[in-house]
Amino acid sequence: MKRNYVRPLDLKNGRVDMTHGAGGRASAQLIAELFAPAFDNPALRQGDDGAVLCELAGLPLGARLVMATDAHVVSPLFFPGGDIGALAVHGTVNDVAVMGAEPRWLSASFILEEGFPFAELKRIVDSMAAAARGAGVHIVTGDTKVVEQGKGDGVFISTTGVGVRRPGVELSGANARVGDSVFVSGPVGDHGVAILSCREELAFDSPIVSDSAALHGLIADLLAAVPQVRVLRDPTRGGLATTLNEIAAQSGVGVSLDEAAIPVRPAVAAACEFLGLDPLYAACEGRVIVIAPAEVDALVLAALRAHPQGREAARIGTVTEDPHHFVQMTTAFGGKRIVDWLTGEQLPRIC
Repeated sequence: MKRNYVRPLDLKNGRVDMTHGAGGRASAQLIAELFAPAFDNPALRQGDDGAVLCELAGLPLGARLVMATDAHVVSPLFFPGGDIGALAVHGTVNDVAVMGAEPRWLSASFILEEGFPFAELKRIVDSMAAAARGAGVHIVTGDTKVVEQGKGDGVFISTTGVGVRRPGVELSGANARVGDSVFVSGPVGDHGVAILSCREELAFDSPIVSDSAALHGLIADLLAAVPQVRVLRDPTRGGLATTLNEIAAQSGVGVSLDEAAIPVRPAVAAACEFLGLDPLYAACEGRVIVIAPAEVDALVLAALRAHPQGREAARIGTVTEDPHHFVQMTTAFGGKRIVDWLTGEQLPRIC
């Protein structure tokens, strides 16, 4: 059998299943074999969380627009540390910010299920408005549709964000270079485990709260202090592990991680052990992965830790030369293991 062979999608008789929305290998295959060929264009081909658009008159010399879009189907709608309204703002603001842009405008589209209580809808809309104000962005256009009872799940929200990329900033998942350092801005897995514990009505001694937050302030401070940063990416669906696999494939490199250096809250680690989950694959909604040249390690950590959202930042690994583009990890026991793409659906409906 051919090495790394993946069976092509059966576009004639196959059907969508939950793994195609999980952010792992099946999601990547769906994009690569169906959406990318159909919608192919230079902006889409960049392969990042957002697309850098053309030079625009009236903006500073060299400034470009960045656009990113996201759909939110989280269940439950309200969870410890947030709700679908705030999450819809934070997720799209962060996708714009990791492209090195200042988020400016959002659109919002709501799909509502017949019979959904107005009181809950108002709570979601008020939370969304507060999140937008807190992020300094304006929701400038939108749309609302209603489907019959039983044909939806309360509320789905799609948002599109537009921002202005800072002149001279060139960030992409394709920019990682051998020898670069890999950082994460804080503990991983909080959001995914918070959603699961709420959904399953699990109680832990220490409450687990989503890390959902807008990261553009942290990112702006980081880029101002360390313009040498090459890659920024927020590890949402599929978590830290899948996001690093995406970057490794995009850049044509490998990544070597140090398990002992990866920050995971004790309550999250205990919950994952109890539930048979791996925190490296649990989604984050308020963390950013940073890849930068090794010579600026101290500057990156200082800039991240100087911001309230980066106080627990850590250097977690190194970019390596690897023709197979593997992400590998040295375990706490001194062994090595492959940290592969997410396969299957570990935590459905988490964002």
